[in-house]
Amino acid sequence: MAAGQETVLDEYAFLVSETNEKGIISFANDDFCKIAEYSLDELMGQPHNMVRHPDMPKKAFKSLWDTVSSGEIWTGYVKNATKSGGYYWVFATVYPFESCDGSKGYLSCRRKPTEDEIVSAEKLYEQWNKEER
Repeated sequence: MAAGQETVLDEYAFLVSETNEKGIISFANDDFCKIAEYSLDELMGQPHNMVRHPDMPKKAFKSLWDTVSSGEIWTGYVKNATKSGGYYWVFATVYPFESCDGSKGYLSCRRKPTEDEIVSAEKLYEQWNKEER
């Protein structure tokens, strides 16, 4: 993939990752690895924000963290970066959980958004980025 090029998820792609409470990756499925262009070994133990795209406003991630840290499920549109400098859009659902051993973490499941959903998210995030400057 060329830098700046969009990777469009296919209809059946279902990206799954799990992190600990601090956002460190403890699991990623094959779809996530393939789309993000990282091997599982490259992702494991790394902060999930390694796939954060610079176009994403801080306000979006504040919403995510405020929601999941209070034990609620968050949903939203996310533009992520690929290893080669490209990007991909997902509709994400992030579930907070507590394991049997008492440790907490987050499970993120992502699917392909529609073109209209992407256009709406781009407009909103562009506005938020202007407000943050």
